[in-house]
Amino acid sequence: MQTTDDAERREYYRISDRVALEITPYETGLTPSADSASQQAPLFAMLCELHLSDFESQHLLRQVGEGNRALAAFLRAQNKRIDLLTQVMAQSILGSIGAPQPVVMSEAGLEFSYPRPLAVGSTLDVKMALMPQALGVMLRARVVRCDSNAEGTFDVGTEFENATDAQRQLLARYVLQHQAAERRKLNETQALQALS
Repeated sequence: MQTTDDAERREYYRISDRVALEITPYETGLTPSADSASQQAPLFAMLCELHLSDFESQHLLRQVGEGNRALAAFLRAQNKRIDLLTQVMAQSILGSIGAPQPVVMSEAGLEFSYPRPLAVGSTLDVKMALMPQALGVMLRARVVRCDSNAEGTFDVGTEFENATDAQRQLLARYVLQHQAAERRKLNETQALQALS
């Protein structure tokens, strides 16, 4: 018999990774200004917007490159400068989020360890800095499972709610790039072992 979890595994690629993560239980009944994640962390919100706008403009840069190579080269150089500034900003923000921790991630959700139990069905505000580029992503997630583990913490499974297409595509691209990097490492290791 096929479970929902089995069906989801086939629908989305999952990776094990280390991510700087901040989890905040979402509190209903707050005023819109107090509820806004961008009010709570304006620098992190700007970092997220920078990454999303860069992601959304990639296809435009390719189109410009087809018509005007010099302009495309100039825009790529400007984009590189913005990327460097973004990395500087990300490094200053990472201290407030915390050290990278092990997670299992897909474009649909996130699994992580948490020090206390979270009620199934409860809503969380999730801030992630995806390494090594420190890509900033802020999402709302719903807890779908919470199980105690041997370390005295809780394994929490979540599904992202109301993620935009750009956010989902950004996560999907990150997951695919991570998988490709893992495959390259595995192939290199196997090639080195074959030579030994």
